[in-house]
Amino acid sequence: MTGLHERHLAVSPEWLALYYRHPIELTHGEGRHVWDADGNRYLDFFGGILTTMTAHALPEVTKAVAEQAGRIIHSSTLYLNRPMVEMAERIATLSGIPDARVFFTTSGTEANDTALLLATAYRGSNQILAMRNSYHGRSFSTVSITGNQAWSPTSLSPLQTLYVHGGVRTRGPYAELSDEAFIRACVADLEDLLGHTRNPAALIAEPIQGVGGFTSPPDGLFAAFREVLDRHGVLWISDEVQTGWGRTGEHFWGWQAHAGNGPPDILTFAKGIGNGMSVGGVVARAEVMNCLDANSISTFGGSPITMAASLANLSYVLEHDLQGNARRVGGLLIERLRSVAAGSPAVREVRGRGLMIGIELVKPGTDEADPDAAAAVLEAARAGGLLIGKGGGHNTSVLRIAPPLTLTVAEAEEGAAILADALHAAG
Repeated sequence: MTGLHERHLAVSPEWLALYYRHPIELTHGEGRHVWDADGNRYLDFFGGILTTMTAHALPEVTKAVAEQAGRIIHSSTLYLNRPMVEMAERIATLSGIPDARVFFTTSGTEANDTALLLATAYRGSNQILAMRNSYHGRSFSTVSITGNQAWSPTSLSPLQTLYVHGGVRTRGPYAELSDEAFIRACVADLEDLLGHTRNPAALIAEPIQGVGGFTSPPDGLFAAFREVLDRHGVLWISDEVQTGWGRTGEHFWGWQAHAGNGPPDILTFAKGIGNGMSVGGVVARAEVMNCLDANSISTFGGSPITMAASLANLSYVLEHDLQGNARRVGGLLIERLRSVAAGSPAVREVRGRGLMIGIELVKPGTDEADPDAAAAVLEAARAGGLLIGKGGGHNTSVLRIAPPLTLTVAEAEEGAAILADALHAAG
């Protein structure tokens, strides 16, 4: 155990998890690579939990941060803030939400918490519909709408949460149905649920479930849900904390795979837009955003320095077509991983889109999740020079792969080769 690890354990909560039997300290990064305190170099396929979205030490972002830090770092929302207004203008346009208003926070948890505040105030209800296997943050309100027991430490809640089918395509009571029948069954479940509730405020859903193991429903499910929700006046909150900014390759936002009835009423974002800076936010049409009848500010949300970083990062994403790169290189990577998985009896499924890929592991010959195998592959990948994540609603048995969106074809091939060796080494 390193001295820093011992110091960490002495002052940190027991529930503050660390990866690896011998945790590593990352000291610096460049592009798609990071280095630890012992000088080991790793190909980064997790990006600090999908947060270093573009690249480590991206010159355009580091320059914007340094220049803004030389002017003013902080002012709060009590003063006009040019970078915040400029960023809000760009996000409002990109969101697809008409007459959009944008409120900045410091994290995805805080963004989802704000979305819940808006929805419940607007609808006058504390009932929330959420998806099974979902994750929306670690605050008191967001753990209470998280449908993943491993990340919801209390049953106490300020909200009444009701869970809907549909977030996981290949498990559960509808897994054997065709995509069309799956959607019909989930819609029928939603209709039945609404028939037994009084006045739900909103449905909150991740277009692709992140912590849940990069699971997703068939395209169009949330459009079908939206038809039902609209009849009941229920808002749709799309949690884009992990799926936003082009990561899925096919779309800029995850909701666009379900766009039959247009954009969501509320959209939340965070993680990648700051490329490592603490940025989150909420987009909603003015009628919903302005429904609060009390004063509010954000001390740190939309700070000049985080907005400068986000503006530079967003410009880089758009100017270099990183959504297209996620589609092209991600498509190659997922096919390579499926080829690798075909030779491993421990792999149940390789799924995802763009640069958001999950590999679900099970005990060979069964459908039983194998978290020990996932932990072993995580260790073996690290030993081979690759950092990945893990998650899943079935005992953390899914390898999560989400590299920066500038990933090259050569790096995708290298990472797939390391993962092939790690899967073989882990048994």
